[in-house]
Amino acid sequence: MKIDISKELKQLGISEVNNGVCTGIEWKTTSGAAVESFSPSDGELIASVNQATATDYHEVVKKAKDAFRVWRMVPAPKRGEIVRQIGLELRKFKEPLGKLVSYEMGKIYQEGLGEVQEMIDICDFAVGQSRQLYGFTMHSEREKHRMYDQYHPLGIVGVVSAFNFPVAVWAWNAMIALVAGDVVIWKPSSKVFLCAIAVHNIVAKVLKENDVPEGVLSLVAAGSRELGDEFFSDKNIPLVSFTGSTKIGKKVGGLVGQRLGKTILELGGNNAIIITPEADIEMALRAVVFGAVGTCGQRCTSTRRIIVHDSVYEDFKNRLITIYGQLPIGHALDEKTLVGPLVDRWAVDTYLAAIEKVKAQGGKLLIGGEVLTGEGYESGCFVTPAIAEVENHYEIVQDETFAPLLYMIRYSEFDEAIRLHNDVPQGLSSAIFSTHLLETEKFLSHEGSDCGIANVNIGTSGAEIGGAFGGEKETGGGRESGSDAWKAYMRRQTNTINYSTELPLAQGIEFNV
Repeated sequence: MKIDISKELKQLGISEVNNGVCTGIEWKTTSGAAVESFSPSDGELIASVNQATATDYHEVVKKAKDAFRVWRMVPAPKRGEIVRQIGLELRKFKEPLGKLVSYEMGKIYQEGLGEVQEMIDICDFAVGQSRQLYGFTMHSEREKHRMYDQYHPLGIVGVVSAFNFPVAVWAWNAMIALVAGDVVIWKPSSKVFLCAIAVHNIVAKVLKENDVPEGVLSLVAAGSRELGDEFFSDKNIPLVSFTGSTKIGKKVGGLVGQRLGKTILELGGNNAIIITPEADIEMALRAVVFGAVGTCGQRCTSTRRIIVHDSVYEDFKNRLITIYGQLPIGHALDEKTLVGPLVDRWAVDTYLAAIEKVKAQGGKLLIGGEVLTGEGYESGCFVTPAIAEVENHYEIVQDETFAPLLYMIRYSEFDEAIRLHNDVPQGLSSAIFSTHLLETEKFLSHEGSDCGIANVNIGTSGAEIGGAFGGEKETGGGRESGSDAWKAYMRRQTNTINYSTELPLAQGIEFNV
């Protein structure tokens, strides 16, 4: 199946050959090596991008530094007004941008639209946040002294996004950073450069109309060969927000840490759902299927493990296998499709290798694990989602396989379920299905889930932007999006004001000169 999206590409300003450097206002001609973007749905060439070079990068950083000096002094509510207009502009382009996200990355169109809606939602959230960059007032122990803390803009925020959410993750970071008074340099995944270019084409109109300084929102589309560790080692960038694998995240954390910079690390997930005898099985089935096969298992919050009580295990397994056998797999833009392709053939090879490891380590494959061929599957990126019976301690189960591979694990006692749930290196998202108050409250307690996200009677995938997003352990520990995640994008300052004619010291210290 082939679908023509030439109309949408034109709407989004995507040409056959595109430059990969933008300072928010102007696109720069660059001489970096060309990257061709192919759709994993049909293998068709969409367009190519001339990558940024190291020279381009340094020019962008200079523009960003100059822009920050101006942008930080714009009142936060006025910065919020720019974000509000960006949200309005994104609304106009929701359908074509959602279609490009789907076509270039491979997630189904409904998910593509949902991702753009996330961008719109975070704009709305950030507008309100622009009037709520609160500090606290404290009582001083010294007479006629006032203490308070406040938050100042940090500087340049470097955003490195992954292929699986080619536009939303940038928005989570960039919109909050903008209202905080920061400027942003975006380095997107080389697998989805076109989505990033389309976004900058959309926001450029708003920036130009409002005379926003060049360099407030910048794009540097470059792979690691063109722009390697320099981005992370650059002292000009006080905060790097990185979304990707735990392996690369550790490297990024080390490079930024060596210069004592700040990081927001959104790394791997090995998310589990506990299904108890008190669960609503119908709800649990729907949540597991979406969590495990949505985005073809390529979400950091995808459901990787289900920990099922002995009393409902066999029934749940059989019903799950039946559903898996009926899943419509196909082109991401086909409205009948529920499971699109993996992002590329490398991802397919990784998936197949993981299944072989499951078998070698003692697991039992129940369904799936095949590469689809023939008409409609010419790209070689389509697989059948797999379910395997395993034990939690298997080495492959302890790792994150970024593909639709779901592990089934038995438990008999509830404490055992929590132990199994927590006994992995990652700690992003988690869920329990139960109508038993004591079970659900224990799952949310200090002795329950050790993840950054813990849900009751909903799945692991599909977080709302209003809450802080992120995880613990090897997931990185950073937080993005809602709640008070904005604080990471600002520097905190404590102020004490003496409005007396005396100079008392804290702690009653006497120091007379």
